[in-house]
Amino acid sequence: MKVHHLNCGTMRMPTAPMVCHVLLVETDRGLVLVDSGYGLDDIAEPARRLGAMRHVVKPAFDVRETAAHQVERLGFRRDDVRHIVVTHFDADHIGGLSDFPHATIHVTAAEVFGAMVAPSRRERMRFRSAQWAHGPVIVEHRPDGEKWRGFAAARELDAVAPGIVLVSLPGHTRGHAAVAVDAGARWLLHCGDAFYHHGTIDGRSRGPAALRAMESLVAFDGARVRDNHARLAELHRRADPDLAIVSAHDPDLFERMRAGG
Repeated sequence: MKVHHLNCGTMRMPTAPMVCHVLLVETDRGLVLVDSGYGLDDIAEPARRLGAMRHVVKPAFDVRETAAHQVERLGFRRDDVRHIVVTHFDADHIGGLSDFPHATIHVTAAEVFGAMVAPSRRERMRFRSAQWAHGPVIVEHRPDGEKWRGFAAARELDAVAPGIVLVSLPGHTRGHAAVAVDAGARWLLHCGDAFYHHGTIDGRSRGPAALRAMESLVAFDGARVRDNHARLAELHRRADPDLAIVSAHDPDLFERMRAGG
């Protein structure tokens, strides 16, 4: 499967610039997005769709960065996107869903429960129902009973395409997941917000203090976030030649992947 690395939302938080790293996967069954970044409707109605958080992360709101625009720039139609696999329901990961109204959305059942079915008070403040007000078809998955690279809870999404695996990594949100994609020569593990900065897993730096503070502040379960850090750092130390680990927001990892690194 050919994978395109898209930045679908530059964020200009002081001292900690971020991207929204989205994967566009070409499969025999059509296009698949992993996350969607910010969308056209977010740019049109930022207050309603994003709330006060937009003042913290300061999105660029550049139409050219939307997945919709980039898909078309690559020569595809929006309707060619058949499936969108999301790591979690924070607005900067699902804002673009409404730009692909015919795509089927895949997410963990735990995330749907915490965002849509029975959110806690904190989750009601966090998630923005405007992001799914267009009524997308949502398929809930329970990644359990299978193992992937040492992670006990995973599920291959055969209905989407062979070689796309949803890996349960709760902590950042109730039902947060990573998404593994078989890109042929290697696997790509898109960890969503399981970590923000490459220093978390490679140990070379702690990353900007602003990022560390935000990661702690928004965590649904801080202990699980720290456990995920440790597990991903161990996986990084193994240095498997057929695996690349990325996060949703690290601009260095994004540029490395876009350059073929």
